[in-house]
Amino acid sequence: MEKLTPHAEEILESLWIATVEEKAVGCLLSDLDLGPNDEALSELVRLAYVEKRGDRLSLRKEGRPEAEMTVRRHRLAERLMMDILNIQGEKGNDQACEFEHLLHEGVDTKICTLLNHPTTCPHGKPIPPGTCCEEARSKGEFGVVPLTELKAGQSGEIAYLAISDGQKMQKLMSMGVLPGNQLELVQRFPSYVFKVGNSQFAVDDMLAREIHIRDLR
Repeated sequence: MEKLTPHAEEILESLWIATVEEKAVGCLLSDLDLGPNDEALSELVRLAYVEKRGDRLSLRKEGRPEAEMTVRRHRLAERLMMDILNIQGEKGNDQACEFEHLLHEGVDTKICTLLNHPTTCPHGKPIPPGTCCEEARSKGEFGVVPLTELKAGQSGEIAYLAISDGQKMQKLMSMGVLPGNQLELVQRFPSYVFKVGNSQFAVDDMLAREIHIRDLR
């Protein structure tokens, strides 16, 4: 399949949102700030992904799969920026818009698995599922989950720490809570008690939510 230019992907994304999610008939060129001779638009027309009639664009069935995956990549990028990298607000949206165009050749699948196959973006809009989501659900597999999702006795590998506070990060690092280390949850209440190596530690709910685990056993 021919890889689209970033601008062409953005047009497909806008058309998917307008016609599939918002149930509009199509989009005017002016709605998308497009001229009649726009190169990205010509690219999509050549591939038969969109149809142009006068000043109105519509999404063809041939373009729907790519448009859907473009929306998926964008919303996964939003989740990555805001949930993992803690880049919020307009800056997070801008970074997601740039990063989404890099999520090809299976990178989107790796990020989706890292995020535990999220179903919505940070704004509550649906993330179209990929084959990785369907396979994980059918096998009952976990992706990456916060420590608060583990049951007592479960263990796994520390995937990452979603922490922006330097003091909290130092506290966890001093416990040996580092990506790649094994962690076992001992108890959930009244605090989260876990074991790393031969040592046990207790953290509150807020800090437990910032420790993310993969490969549960």
